[in-house]
Amino acid sequence: MASANLTRAETAERSRAVTVRSYRVDLDLRDAPDAGNPCFTTTTTVEFTAAADATWLDFLGSGVESVVLNGEAVPVRYDGARITLSGLREHNVVTVAAAAEYSRSGEGLHRYVDPADGQTYLYTQYEPADARRVFACFEQPDLKAPFTFVVSAPVGWQVLSNQAVVREDSLTDGRRVEFAPTLPISTYITAVVAGPYHRVESTWDGGDLTAPLGVLCRASLAQYLDADAIFEVTRQGMDFYADHFGYPYPFGKYDQVFVPEYNLGAMENPGCVTFTEAYVFRGAATAAQYQARANTILHEMAHMWFGDLVTMTWWDDLWLKESFADYMGSLVSAEATEFTDAWVAFANRRKAWAYLQDQLPTTHPIVADIVDLEAAKLNFDGITYAKGASVLKQLVAYVGRDAFFEGARRYFRRHAFGNTTLADLLAELSATSGRDLSGWARAWLQTTGVSTLTLERAVALEDAGEGRSAIVQTPARPHRLAVGHYDFDEAGDLVCRQRVEVDLEAERTPIESVAAPLILLNDADLTYAKVRLDPRSLETVEHSLDRVVDPLARGLIWSALWNATRDSELTAARYLSMVRRFAVAEPNPALLAALLANAPYAIEHYLPDASRSRQRRIWLEATWAAVFAATPGSGEQLAWARAVAAAATVDDAHAADLRAILDGTGPAPRGLPLDPDLRWQMWTALAATGHAEPADLDGELARDDTGSGRTAHLRALAARPLAPVKAQAWSAVFSDTALSNEHLDATIAGLRAGAHRDLIAPYDDDYFAALRTVWSERSIEIARRIVVGLFPAGNTLGPCDRWLDAHADAPAALRRLVIEQRDHLARDLRAQRYNG
Repeated sequence: MASANLTRAETAERSRAVTVRSYRVDLDLRDAPDAGNPCFTTTTTVEFTAAADATWLDFLGSGVESVVLNGEAVPVRYDGARITLSGLREHNVVTVAAAAEYSRSGEGLHRYVDPADGQTYLYTQYEPADARRVFACFEQPDLKAPFTFVVSAPVGWQVLSNQAVVREDSLTDGRRVEFAPTLPISTYITAVVAGPYHRVESTWDGGDLTAPLGVLCRASLAQYLDADAIFEVTRQGMDFYADHFGYPYPFGKYDQVFVPEYNLGAMENPGCVTFTEAYVFRGAATAAQYQARANTILHEMAHMWFGDLVTMTWWDDLWLKESFADYMGSLVSAEATEFTDAWVAFANRRKAWAYLQDQLPTTHPIVADIVDLEAAKLNFDGITYAKGASVLKQLVAYVGRDAFFEGARRYFRRHAFGNTTLADLLAELSATSGRDLSGWARAWLQTTGVSTLTLERAVALEDAGEGRSAIVQTPARPHRLAVGHYDFDEAGDLVCRQRVEVDLEAERTPIESVAAPLILLNDADLTYAKVRLDPRSLETVEHSLDRVVDPLARGLIWSALWNATRDSELTAARYLSMVRRFAVAEPNPALLAALLANAPYAIEHYLPDASRSRQRRIWLEATWAAVFAATPGSGEQLAWARAVAAAATVDDAHAADLRAILDGTGPAPRGLPLDPDLRWQMWTALAATGHAEPADLDGELARDDTGSGRTAHLRALAARPLAPVKAQAWSAVFSDTALSNEHLDATIAGLRAGAHRDLIAPYDDDYFAALRTVWSERSIEIARRIVVGLFPAGNTLGPCDRWLDAHADAPAALRRLVIEQRDHLARDLRAQRYNG
């Protein structure tokens, strides 16, 4: 419904007319274990002042039972998204009793039944605007208020919210839990978690402040929960932020809950942070996985200050919290935890996300123009997170670390429990650094696109040993970067002999340089730009990339190679050759993970059909050899084993070997842990290549009848290369609204698994015909998954262009998704022509 999509203009008007004093939210969840009951009772009392005669509350539910305004029952005026209130006084109290719906999409109050033990688990997820699916509210970030939550739940359940419990009462069929009022916070970061969660407790001692810590997960995952490791990172983060932010942690307790079927990596609800339970590792995990989890823990913790304590006024300034949290996650990982190479992963993987997003026709400035909630939902992207963090890293170098943190401390003190815009932050940083940052903000926060930097070596450089080279950038932006000159030492390693820092503004900037086998622009990753390797440097790394000792330099080189491949300036075959040659010896887990993801992507997207089969076989054999050659039981071996499974979904040369490994009749790589997740990856590969029957997959499900097992079983069934199977999966995506978010993803992934474009091409026209209906009838989270997940990977842009031409009036958020998918396909087709 149109009224559900709140606009910036109308919420700004409401903010001028309304000041919220408090909320009291009463949720009755006692019937949650009854799967046949789709709804729960929600009663909200809001105290507010008003400078207008009328306003509205936001609510998305099955119905509103009553509205009591200033002690009098008033007629219910509810259009399915807004509850109209009129006849307002200066001081008002409104109580709304309503029926809300349990969610299966991860939006609102999500309900999950664990197949391992039949237990029911609940958790909320609201960002940017789904608190209104649970209680009536003023759903916008700048109308902050204290919240008191009261929850009725079954006996034996853990019940959590943002604050500590202050009262419990027994009921005939459950218990009633009341929580202390929160400090003033926005609706989207309130939280309720309920169910028979397994809980581990500890504390953080910050000297003058002690915070109770909790880590929770489903009971059936308790055996896998490494709470001590999570607590260690948590304490390290709390120590760092206490030392650097100068504002005591403001929210009392700090619970971290790992929840099922989660749409995000995590959410920064103050005092009750939720995480995807993918971070509870059911089997062996690589160092890259542990590093990613630590980064996410520290990212969310940074939000307690950047985002929760001080919140953006509207979603235009989403970057004020996400860019900072992304930056702090890597900084604190590198400086306060065992993951000292965190900036390597940031430079190679996180910035790759930014470079990709920033080259789309829908790219936007870091400070974006967000006109409504649908636009906000799609702006949790590589620009807001990774490009913003990259630019902040640059800003810290520009103003100085001490000035940056002093500016942050002043920002927290001045705006605690308030709302801000870009101007507020720049004012504090300008004051502490003594620099006018308006020009920097215009150049980096209010523009789009990524510069490409190329080195023009001096003609006489190799003969004379020195000379005037030049850096050419398109488009031109101000950069401060380092140029590293790498040469071989006595041991044959490539090491940096000279590093020169350079300021760039023009399109062409002369620099002094010396002869070196490898000259690396943006050495040390000081700026945000794509880098091209000059011909001699490319030749050097093609033969000696493994001799580059510095992992950050290797990461930047791999990033340059991948960007050149994506941009059709380096052939995919040449890139793949370097991956096969050097990945087996790559010691950095984040870089290895990136290479093992990029290589198959290049094969499937950037090679023409005629070349694909051969390169699939070569890659499969490379991964097969690597997994047997890797150190037994190592993270590298596990990474290569997963790469084998991925490669085997499009080439069946080792199908018999995989089946023998799974049933124990053939040799597995020594020391490789065949945990449930890896086994399912192998079974999915067999299913996608026609070497697994439903009975095989049912047998594996009997071994692993868990939530993850059922999802994997669904994916593997849909992966089978049979037309009736694809038809059934296609129908389920569009007609089975009972599919949860996770099961929808599994069905789509199975549908598209393997090298079987011929089996799903017949549905291309159906896809475009269904887009408007999907967008109007499904939640934006579910609709986004369908629009992106099923976009046809055809050999022409025609069908997409015809849809865009015919649907100029489609919702802007839907058109944005389609335009982005079109651009990805256009890049693929350009690359296939280039590599042909």
